[in-house]
Amino acid sequence: MAAPLSALLCLGLCLGQVVEAQHGLLPKPSLQALPSSLVPLRTPVTIRCQGPPDVDLYRLEKLRSGHYQDQSVLFIPSMEERLAGCYRCSYQNGSLWSPPSDRLELVATGVYLNKPSISAQPSPAVSPGGEVTLQCRSQFGFDQFALYKEGDAGPQKGSEKQYGADFPITAVTAAHSGTYRCYSFSSKLPYLWSAPSDPLELVVTEFPEASRKWSISLVNKSSTIKSSRTITISAKRPESPTGLAQQHYTKGNLVRICIGVVILILLVGLLAEDWHSRKKPLPYRVRPIRRPLPPLPQTQRQHSHQDGGRPGGHNHGRHN
Repeated sequence: MAAPLSALLCLGLCLGQVVEAQHGLLPKPSLQALPSSLVPLRTPVTIRCQGPPDVDLYRLEKLRSGHYQDQSVLFIPSMEERLAGCYRCSYQNGSLWSPPSDRLELVATGVYLNKPSISAQPSPAVSPGGEVTLQCRSQFGFDQFALYKEGDAGPQKGSEKQYGADFPITAVTAAHSGTYRCYSFSSKLPYLWSAPSDPLELVVTEFPEASRKWSISLVNKSSTIKSSRTITISAKRPESPTGLAQQHYTKGNLVRICIGVVILILLVGLLAEDWHSRKKPLPYRVRPIRRPLPPLPQTQRQHSHQDGGRPGGHNHGRHN
């Protein structure tokens, strides 16, 4: 009895492994929204499920709604709030179903007209390897924010605090440059977002790889130009060393002649200025009139000699 039972157990395990292997042979499909999973209200969007060729049946469903369709494409001509949500798809080949695709979050934007603001700190111009923080702010009490870069597959979400969220970018590279926008929404309604903020252009100021390629292209261009010039010159009669020496001698003579002309012009200018100064009439000089000087005042000695040496100028005789 033990041998048949063990044989049955081995057979069951083998069959289970075969079934699991068959399931593993079917790759999971991809699901995408075109042109984007962020859809403004009243605009069209297409949801497409993509699997391998020769699929028997596709199934596209909206989670938590109970609605599905057995088609690979869902076209929405005008986006509505009720159509926002989480979608996934799978396909069937024979009796086997593929694993489900990754979830697609279809978001309706513009539900709240009050858009948030976005800024870059310390600056929207960043050098490679630097750091920058993109800040999203709102005047209303939203507790969820999302940052979206044009061209990316999906947004980056953040919920640091009410009225705003920070999105730091460390070790900036050229891939981080581009146009960014942010959205605000409530965690209670995760697929209904506000209108996008005004765009913010993040610029990486230096591109080492691009500059290196640019330098290489310039070197290639210059080498191409030089080679073309060499070919053109070689078609003509090659110049002898004597001719090159004669060219240098002619250039030296031209330089000497120019210096001589400049010196000659300076000399002519100096001579003309000197001749002009000599030609001017001399200013009229007024000769001073010589007048006789007034007599000097008489000294005290001269007065005493004239008056006989007596004060008062009178001689009083002695009476005998």
